[in-house]
Amino acid sequence: MMNGHFASVGEEGTREQYEHGVQVVDEDKEFNPHISQYLALENVIPAGFNYHIISVFGSQSTGKSTLLNYLFGTQFGVMQENERRQTTKGIWMSKNKRPTTGADGKTTMAENILVMDVEGTDGRERGEDQDFERKSSLFALATSEVLMVNIWEHQVGLYQGANMGLLKTVFEVNLQLFLKDSKTIPRSLLFFVIRDHLGNTPLENLRATLLQDLSRLWSTISKPPGLENSKIDDYFDFAFVALPHKILQPQQFEQAVEKLSKRFVEGFKDPKKAGLVNDEDTGVFQPQYHRRIPADGFPVYAEGIWDQIEQNKDLDLPTQQELLAQFRCDEIAREVLIPFDETIAPLEEKQAAAKLVGEPIIIQNLGLTMNKARETVFKDFETNASRYHKGVYTRKRAELESKVDTRLKALFQGQLQAAHKSGLAAFGDAVSGAVKAGQKKGATYDFAQIVESEKKKALASFERTAQNVVVQGATWSDYKQELTLFKKELDESSKRLRRDEMKRLANRVERWVRSRLGESIGLEFNKLGTGRGGSGAPENGEKPASEKDLWDRIWHVFTDTVTQAEARFTERAKSFDASPDEVDVGLWRLRRKSWGVLSAKIDEEMMEGNLLLKLRENFEDKFRYDDAGVPRIWRPTDDIEGAYTKARESTLKLIPLLTRFRLGETGSPPPLDAWIGAAPPGVSPADEDDLAPIGGVDEDEGKSLEEETLVLSEAKATDLANRFRKMADGVFVEAKRGALGGVTQVPLWFYGLLLALGWNEMVAVLRNPIYFLFLILLGAGAYITYTLNLWGPMLRMADAASHQALEVGKERLREFLENSDTGRQAMAMSGRNADGIKMTRLDGNGKRAELDEDEDAEDI
Repeated sequence: MMNGHFASVGEEGTREQYEHGVQVVDEDKEFNPHISQYLALENVIPAGFNYHIISVFGSQSTGKSTLLNYLFGTQFGVMQENERRQTTKGIWMSKNKRPTTGADGKTTMAENILVMDVEGTDGRERGEDQDFERKSSLFALATSEVLMVNIWEHQVGLYQGANMGLLKTVFEVNLQLFLKDSKTIPRSLLFFVIRDHLGNTPLENLRATLLQDLSRLWSTISKPPGLENSKIDDYFDFAFVALPHKILQPQQFEQAVEKLSKRFVEGFKDPKKAGLVNDEDTGVFQPQYHRRIPADGFPVYAEGIWDQIEQNKDLDLPTQQELLAQFRCDEIAREVLIPFDETIAPLEEKQAAAKLVGEPIIIQNLGLTMNKARETVFKDFETNASRYHKGVYTRKRAELESKVDTRLKALFQGQLQAAHKSGLAAFGDAVSGAVKAGQKKGATYDFAQIVESEKKKALASFERTAQNVVVQGATWSDYKQELTLFKKELDESSKRLRRDEMKRLANRVERWVRSRLGESIGLEFNKLGTGRGGSGAPENGEKPASEKDLWDRIWHVFTDTVTQAEARFTERAKSFDASPDEVDVGLWRLRRKSWGVLSAKIDEEMMEGNLLLKLRENFEDKFRYDDAGVPRIWRPTDDIEGAYTKARESTLKLIPLLTRFRLGETGSPPPLDAWIGAAPPGVSPADEDDLAPIGGVDEDEGKSLEEETLVLSEAKATDLANRFRKMADGVFVEAKRGALGGVTQVPLWFYGLLLALGWNEMVAVLRNPIYFLFLILLGAGAYITYTLNLWGPMLRMADAASHQALEVGKERLREFLENSDTGRQAMAMSGRNADGIKMTRLDGNGKRAELDEDEDAEDI
């Protein structure tokens, strides 16, 4: 009995039976439920994650068990040298028996290495029944960190001899069952041990050959969706080692095995050497290979893996007839696909190129071409492959149909997508063009009718395109779902177009409101400058309507204007087939936007320069005009101070009125929150993005209605009042100066006296031509100077010239005194007082005068 000293499946082994190992799966595919007992006896259960799994894979009678015994000190059954028969049936496990540390205290092997000896492949005992060898190999690959592939040197480069066919099946099913992606699944190390290496072929060449075969093998396997472009390097790393001939070179063989055993330690792979672990100093047990299953959970995990493998039908072995049918059907399928590719590939490239540049293209006669190509490929395959195994033929025809229909379906869907995208674009352009045409004519256009008409045209065009591309006999060639989606997209596009048109309508109405408010509100504020005098109102008492009811009139004008705008908006929105919710949202937005326009207009009118100008006009109208509106000419006898005081105080009373937006009837801010109203249910976040928050209406704003209607802060109002007072003072001074500067009428007797006393001189001038000419020139110059109003500049120039002459004289006198000895002595004597008594403090007798306390304090 092979491995008779091991505990086999179906029995609870004793400590003695568990001494050398345990059978994991027997030759009848039964899993051993007592593996945990063996792991507990070997003290592996408490190790947690500190354990490692190694399996060996290879053809029967290639020395797999012998290799494991040499490497790990195990006692797996080996083949007798005088006969060749199967020695390992099922899967066996044993813990590493070699010491983990050497005599020098250094680690020679990792702790808790569990070695699995797998039944060899291609044995004569099982013959064509390769079901177990597939499943056992897949089990070893799925559970092990390191899978040692035992292979003879002369088998490298062979397909069956190197077990490439078996590896292909194992890789394919392993990818479908256990490997979903390369990021979350642990990697595995495929460790190729090349036996009986004579050295004629370098190891590097053997390694290159095996890697090429494995890459080619991986490219031919069937991969799950999403992993079509995966590579074998995404899931496996590779290591290679060559061992001498055990019989011919026993000493070299043992030395090489001893050297190889030292590689079974923990290590880390150099990222620069991705895919290969060939460094002899690098440990093969690396973190990315570990399955991260704790030791106490490994038996349950391994049993689950085996059950999943057992239930998979892809590992069933076909018969020779089925193999022949598979080969020929695959070959025929490749042949019939050649003309299919020649027809379909250009269409795929054309569609892909159009999709790449973002310009969908509708290929003409695509449906006819696809129907003909599909019918031809299926007919040719049926003619040549239907005589082979019916089950294989049916399956391969389904595979061919799947391949063909996958490509045709992609073209079909691409055509529908192009029709979908181009139809939406054409629909939007047609609606926009019709709207612009209606606007140019200046006539009222029905937007809803335009949308409905263009929608019918777009649906008819899409349906024609879809019918022309239908593939007969293909269940997937149904465009009902796409047509429904296109209708839905058209409806969404219609809604977007209607929303855009509603926005344009709202913008037009807002511009109309802004224009009307700008004119009306400006007119109301301009009335502040008309004053009381011009209106004939009394100087005291109740304020006229132009001042007292300012905010009431502004609010009335504002609400009337917005009401007219709402009527315009509602009437026009009906032609857009807008829902009541959309109309409510539009009106709500219009009220909010209109309040923003009013606030901006009030801020503009209440700018410091504008407001100060209005206050000045108001003051001047009250100060410069009488009750009848006639301009006043001030005389020194007029009560200028009284008129000035009344006009100034009356104008100053306007500033508190302008500080806050308050209605005269209620004395409170306008009912802004009630007038705007709550947000309608149909308001979306996009509708509120461009709306400024309003105090007293938006709770999140944190501002009250009082703060929202505050026009001038207290500091600005105070500053404005101060500046107005200074300006009013200037007007008052100007009026006062004009009254005092009036010319009094000269008495008539003065002219008679002037004529009597100056008669002789006048006659002398008149008789002397030179004096007379000089008098005429002097009179002409005086007239011109007066006409051009040059007396003031001439007087100022004369005054400046006299001052400049005085300064120059002082400077020249100072220079003269500084340059002469007599002058310097005089200047020195004038600056020195020997007795400490100033000249201004001497009395009439030349004695020092007494100073009072205040004068002493000034001197100090």
